[in-house]
Amino acid sequence: MSDAYNTSTVLNKSQDPTMTSEQNTPAFSTISDVERETGVAKETLRVWERRYDFPQPERDQNGERQYPAAQVHRLRLVKRLLDQGYRPGKIMHLDTQALAELGAKAGAASPAPDANDPELRLCLDLIKRHKIAELRQRMSQALLQLGLLRFVTELVAPLTTLVGDSWAAGELAVFEEHLFAEMLQSLMRNAIFSANQQIGLTAAAPRILLTTVPQERHGLGLLMAEALFALEGAHCVSLGVQTPLADIVEAARVQSADIVALSFSSVLSPRAAIENVTELQSRLGEATQVWAGGSCAALARRQLGPQRVLDLHDIRSAVARWRAEHESATL
Repeated sequence: MSDAYNTSTVLNKSQDPTMTSEQNTPAFSTISDVERETGVAKETLRVWERRYDFPQPERDQNGERQYPAAQVHRLRLVKRLLDQGYRPGKIMHLDTQALAELGAKAGAASPAPDANDPELRLCLDLIKRHKIAELRQRMSQALLQLGLLRFVTELVAPLTTLVGDSWAAGELAVFEEHLFAEMLQSLMRNAIFSANQQIGLTAAAPRILLTTVPQERHGLGLLMAEALFALEGAHCVSLGVQTPLADIVEAARVQSADIVALSFSSVLSPRAAIENVTELQSRLGEATQVWAGGSCAALARRQLGPQRVLDLHDIRSAVARWRAEHESATL
């Protein structure tokens, strides 16, 4: 996860009774549509139907399942909570409002983006209209105007959160989120390369290995962190996402890494973040530090410690602290 909507035919509700009045959204979805929109497999949907009495699809004239739009929205909320570590048996009985409140509480560690910010709204609108080329151009201009630091912290980070929230609310399809992610990854890679060329390695530059654990497939947070590390003159080596712990340890050894930086999105539970960071630190030993960031890691800050869990704004001071410790150790 077409550059434009097909607007050759526009139907209103009176013309097609299977469409709702809001943005011509289908009132009913097939099981394949629901799988595609929510990321929940068809077989899982059938199991939930039998075990939890939800979802409760209707049937068309051929006996095929048809899911009302309200149930699809509720399934999105369920899927997001499951990604955050909740168990189906604990949340399936909750109504839509309760699921939304629980999701908001789970994400409270990260500051909510201002959904009324004109620039964020414009970027989100371009995603919804599949104007990805225009979005890339606009964000490239913002990068030049703001500089990489402000671009990441003031635009990329809140926009990424807003895109995730919009998907959970049913305002974006999975493929639209993927289009945004692919565009942003390309743009960020170019920006990181330019930053490395312009700044170069500084004295006492830490060697930082960046990756995610096998359960974590999201890499945008990793790219944001790498960009800010590059601005601090750090030597960064990225392994991409979903690297087994044994391979992280071996790569850290081969690369002589001073720090292993991990990103944890809301897909993982705080417990999973704690277990992975603790286990990896145990395998690496004290010579290599493990730093963690992301919305999930923020929820585990108390257990892991403030110097190990960083948000984007902590990166500059964390690198400075590492330099001070490194310099004092070599005296």
